[in-house]
Amino acid sequence: MSTQTIIDNEYVTLWYHPEAKIVHHQFHKFIHGERFRAVLDQGLDVFKQYGAHKWLSDDRANSALPKEDSEWGLNDWNPRVFANGWKYWAVVMPDKKIGQTNINWLMRENIGRGLVVQVFEDADEALKWLESVE
Repeated sequence: MSTQTIIDNEYVTLWYHPEAKIVHHQFHKFIHGERFRAVLDQGLDVFKQYGAHKWLSDDRANSALPKEDSEWGLNDWNPRVFANGWKYWAVVMPDKKIGQTNINWLMRENIGRGLVVQVFEDADEALKWLESVE
């Protein structure tokens, strides 16, 4: 499967897998605020440009988001990405418990909005699952 690198810096790598229409991020360390929002917005731009509908979040190195970022995600970013076809979310959970609690809350909120979510311990397994769903 081919892969396009959209962002690659000390905080995050963001890829696009065109054959399966997957946006995929891997956080390399704690990220929040404008850096965090810019990654999600750039991934949303890929959704719009290529008709993607799957997202893989590799959040092992991240922690709990500040309340402002979580609220921005749910109330600002989520409606925009859902409007552009988001259907499937594969999550590799943060290593830290507090980050897991935060992601669990976000997953529950999104499942309630109709998103299909699966949790994985390994990004390769998450990618395989996303490749298998339409």
